[in-house]
Amino acid sequence: MSLTELLYNHLSIFDVALALLGLFVFCCLHEKLTNKHGPTLWPVFGITLEFFCNINDVYGWVTRSLKKWRGTFLYRGIWLDGSYGAVTSVPANVEYMLKTNFKNFPKGTFFKDRFSDLLEDGIFNADGESWKEQRRVIITEMHSTGFMEHSFQTTQHLVKKKLLKVMESFARSQEAFDLQDVLLRLTFDIICIAGLGDDPETLAAELPQVPFAKAFEEATESILFRFMIPPFIWKPMKFLDIGYERCLRKSVEVVHDFVDKMIVDRICKLKEEEELDNRSDVLTKIIKIESHKNGDQIDPSTIRFFRQFCTSFILAGRDTSSVALSWFCWAIQKHPEVENKIICEIREILRQREDSPTSKTESLFTVRELNKMVYLQAALSETLRLYPPIPMEMKQAIEDDVFPDGTFIRKGSRVYFSIYAMGRMESIWGKDCEMFRPERWIQAGQFVSEGQFKYVVFNAGPRLCLGKTFAYLQMKMIAASVLLRYSIKVVQDHVVVPRITTNLYMKYGLKVTTTPRSLE
Repeated sequence: MSLTELLYNHLSIFDVALALLGLFVFCCLHEKLTNKHGPTLWPVFGITLEFFCNINDVYGWVTRSLKKWRGTFLYRGIWLDGSYGAVTSVPANVEYMLKTNFKNFPKGTFFKDRFSDLLEDGIFNADGESWKEQRRVIITEMHSTGFMEHSFQTTQHLVKKKLLKVMESFARSQEAFDLQDVLLRLTFDIICIAGLGDDPETLAAELPQVPFAKAFEEATESILFRFMIPPFIWKPMKFLDIGYERCLRKSVEVVHDFVDKMIVDRICKLKEEEELDNRSDVLTKIIKIESHKNGDQIDPSTIRFFRQFCTSFILAGRDTSSVALSWFCWAIQKHPEVENKIICEIREILRQREDSPTSKTESLFTVRELNKMVYLQAALSETLRLYPPIPMEMKQAIEDDVFPDGTFIRKGSRVYFSIYAMGRMESIWGKDCEMFRPERWIQAGQFVSEGQFKYVVFNAGPRLCLGKTFAYLQMKMIAASVLLRYSIKVVQDHVVVPRITTNLYMKYGLKVTTTPRSLE
C-alpha cells in the first residue's frame, strides 16, 4: 500500500470519527435547545443524567423544575428502557388522572412489575376488578364500629404500655436515641395488632431486632432500585439471583413465610376456639368471610389472597404515620411557638375533665378530646403538606390523552405527580407556601380541610385512603401523649434530610434527647 493510500485511509477513519462526534454534539445541543417542555433530554440517557446529578436532592430538583416549567414537564429515560412521560404538580391534572379519567390512568405494569414480588396482587398493586373487590372487602371491615374501637384501643394501649415507657427510659438515661426508629416500631406493632391480630413486639425498652420487621424494611428498600435502573439490568440480576435482587428475594421469603404461618395458625384456631369469634382484627374477619363462602376448603390461592392483604395492610399503616410524626417532631423544634400553642391546647382540654388531678395526667385521651385538638391537627396537616410520607405517585396512561393544562400524554406514558412539590407551589398555597404555618388550616377556630386534589397526601378520587380518619386520630394520640409529658430536643448538628426511597424517611433518622415536662 502506498503512503498516499495509507494516509487516505487514516484520514477517512479520522473524518468518520470526527463526523460521529459532531453528530453527537449536534444532537446534544439540538435536544437541549429544542426541549421546551422540561429539563435537558440527553441522547441515549434522556433525563437520567440530570436525575443522578441531583440524586442527593431529587425532591428539591423536581420541585425547582416544576416551578420553572409552570407545573408540568416532559421526560424521557434511557433509550433501551423505553420510558417516557410527564411529571406534574397541577391540581387540575391530578384530578383528571385520579377522578375525571380514572380508567385511563391505572397503576400500570411498570409499577406492578416492580412490587409484584412483595405485594403480589394486593390492593396497592392491583387495578381493575381485583382492586375493586379488595377495596370493597376492606371498606366493609375497616369502617365497622368493632374495628374502629379495636384499633383505637390498640393505639391507646401501646402508647401507654410501650411508647411512654421507652420515652421514660431514655429520659432517665439522657441517652440520645433515634425517634424515627421508635415511631416506626410503634406503628408497626399497632398495624399488626389492629389489622392482623398479632403483636410482633418490636417496641420494647431494649428495642429488639425482629427478623420479620427487618426483612419487610429491607424488601421495600430493595424494590426502590427497580425504579432507578432499567429492566434490562434488574431482570437479569433477578434471574441470576445476584446483588440487591438476591437480598430482595431473601427478604420477601422471610416476610411471606412469617405471614403464611400466621394465617395458617389463625385458620386452625378459628376452627378450634369459639372465643376467637369476638376478635375484631381485619384478618380474622376476612378469614371468616372466606370460610363462610368456601366452607372449610382453604386452598393455596386463598392463602395467597390473605397474604396479599396482610403485606399491603402493613405497608399502608407502618410507614405513613411514623414518617409524618418524625417530620412533625422536627418541624415543631424549629418552630417553638407552634409547640407552645399545641401544649397549651392539650392542657386546656385536660382542664375540662371532671376527673381527679391524678387521672388527668395518667389517663390517655378519648376520641372526643382528640377531635377538640384543632391546632394539633393543623400542625400535623402542615407537616404533611411540606413533608408528605409518600412524596411521589405514579400512573400509566392506557391511551393517548390531553391534560387540562394542554399537555399531550402519549399512550404508555408514566405520569408522576409530585406531592412533595405540590406543597411548595405558590400557585397552590400562596406566597408563604414554603413557610410552616398551621394557621392556614384554621378558620373561625375550626379546622378546615383543603380540596383532596390540592392536598393529595391521602391520595384522592376512587383510591382515596381508607384509613385517613384513623391516621389522624393515631397521630394526634401519639403526639399529644408524648408532648404533654416530655420535651424533645434534636441533637445539635444532627443532619436531617430525606432519604430517596418510596417513603420520605429521614436519611439519618431523628436523633433526639428527651426530658420530663411539667404537667401543670
